[in-house]
Amino acid sequence: MATKRVTKKAAPKAAAKVEVTNFRDYEMVYVVRPDISDDNLDPIVEKTSQLITSRGGTISGIERWGKRKLAYPIKHFTEGHYVLARFKLSPAGNKELEANLQITEEIIRFLIVVKD
Repeated sequence: MATKRVTKKAAPKAAAKVEVTNFRDYEMVYVVRPDISDDNLDPIVEKTSQLITSRGGTISGIERWGKRKLAYPIKHFTEGHYVLARFKLSPAGNKELEANLQITEEIIRFLIVVKD
């Protein structure tokens, strides 16, 4: 019985250099420590916006919801400044953003969701 030899075709080298960036729509709600005054909240919101734009993302809107009571204590805080950000970012950029938000001391909690 004859065996058939299967060979794989190599992908064109030009296609390998093309980087595919699929930007997705995200919404992020983050909670800033309550001991930060309203005047000092602006630089934190700006810093968070810079984290998004430095990774190639675009911000479509930021809403400050104000200081609200938390449902349960987080890091011994019972209140926090809530901020909603809507933006477009690549999935790789999103992972970097999450890593940076986790080490930011002023942000006590955040949640990023993909919009459909």
